[in-house]
Amino acid sequence: MSDVRHVLVLPDRDAAEAVALELGERFGIVEEPQLIRDALAGEDDAEDAQWLVVVEDPDGRLDTAALHAFAAEYEGWLEGPAT
Repeated sequence: MSDVRHVLVLPDRDAAEAVALELGERFGIVEEPQLIRDALAGEDDAEDAQWLVVVEDPDGRLDTAALHAFAAEYEGWLEGPAT
């Protein structure tokens, strides 16, 4: 199976940091997720940024439905996996 990268989109930095911390406990993720600030197109204000939590899934073992539900708990969502 090829490497899969999951991208969780969160509304703010606090939510992204909370998700990144809880991913290990809830899903057994060992590698630390990457946090990325994603400014919305045309917006300069830092308050108008979404945050991405990028999770590497080299074995393709993570349940995308569970990740989506988890992100939704923080008012976020799961983007489609990138291979």
